[in-house]
Amino acid sequence: MLSAFGRAFRTPDLRRKLLFTLGIITIFRLGAFIPSPGVSYQNVQQCLQSGQTSGGIYQLVNLFSGGALLQVSVFALGIMPYITASIIVQLLRVVIPRFQQLYEEGSAGQSKLTQYTRYLTIALGLLNATTLVSLARSGQLLPNCQLPIIPDDSIVTTILIIITLTAGTGLIMWMGELVTEKGVGNGMSLLIFTSIVSSFPGSLGAIWTSQGPGTFFMVLVIGLLTVAAVVFVEQSQRRIPVQYAKRMIGRRTVGGTSTYIPIKVNMAGVVPVIFASSMLYLPGLISQFNQPAPGEPIAPWVEWINNNLTRGDHPIYMALYFAMIVFFTYFYVAITFNPEEVSDNMKKYGGFIPGIRAGKPTADYLQYVLSRITLPGAIYLGFVALIPLVALVLINANQNFPFGGTSILIMVGVGLETVKQIDAQLQQRHYEGLLR
Repeated sequence: MLSAFGRAFRTPDLRRKLLFTLGIITIFRLGAFIPSPGVSYQNVQQCLQSGQTSGGIYQLVNLFSGGALLQVSVFALGIMPYITASIIVQLLRVVIPRFQQLYEEGSAGQSKLTQYTRYLTIALGLLNATTLVSLARSGQLLPNCQLPIIPDDSIVTTILIIITLTAGTGLIMWMGELVTEKGVGNGMSLLIFTSIVSSFPGSLGAIWTSQGPGTFFMVLVIGLLTVAAVVFVEQSQRRIPVQYAKRMIGRRTVGGTSTYIPIKVNMAGVVPVIFASSMLYLPGLISQFNQPAPGEPIAPWVEWINNNLTRGDHPIYMALYFAMIVFFTYFYVAITFNPEEVSDNMKKYGGFIPGIRAGKPTADYLQYVLSRITLPGAIYLGFVALIPLVALVLINANQNFPFGGTSILIMVGVGLETVKQIDAQLQQRHYEGLLR
């Protein structure tokens, strides 16, 4: 393995790509610690060191920003606006026929969709920046902190912070695209990977300090077993054989080859977990806007939400979280994999599944296989997402438990994909890959 990495750095072209990627990652991490203009860095650090952080969706966004959100740094919004914009554009393909038509046009149409995603990212960044500044000014971002995060709450300072945060979102998006074009791997995914990995030392250190060495090593063992299980499932796929009939084009005979359609057990990736986390945050947000006036009692439904839907260790919260992940897994797979489209493409090029007639029977068979293989994938996603919440109950770990949930899914997925790309480039030059 070490000799393979040495070979990668001895190859000039690959070394240049790796160093470029590492340089962008370094700049990205530096931006997470540069405070926005008008933000009191000392007050923020004092509040964070005292452990005053908010939960819910803030934890998810803070995880994706590498801890920059709660510090209100120039990269506080992280890559989250781009992820949201990409998901929205993907979902709009089902609703707006024009978007689906652009997707089917090839590279020219997809470049337009990419441009729409960029515009939507800036718009969402502006909206998120405004919300973040409002929360910071009102004290709801760090609710138990008595120190002001933004001492000067004038209009000029507020507008300046909003513009800075929005510009930071645009810069992150540009850096991610640069890595995809000139570096190694998918740039956006690598930036998310970097943000998540950066929180590991602090999380493990907190477990060592608060729980002791015994719990620390138990967490490491659980983490290694979880990573092994996630790698196994992420690599698992159902391969449907496809045979192409021989055809005469001019004087040449084409076709007659055999291939397969790979259907992964987890086709939805981490998107259902993000959807479920966002939806479960909404009841808590609604209850925040329905707090009683001083001296008045809390409404029963608000009290029920505060007791049952804002605590990750509550059984009702866990059950709803698991059920919503299963639902969104089926929903997302249904809109991203179209059996009829796959069947039509196979029929167009003379392909067929052995024993299945072309056309509608092929689409029905693909739907049959997809619906059954999605169930274990959905259950797997639900259990992995519940690992941090179970750890919160069993060992009193915080909700940023490192080995579980969204973090472990993204880390393993991005790591596997990046290693595959480096391996493919090494094989092109040395006939020997990164992994044997």
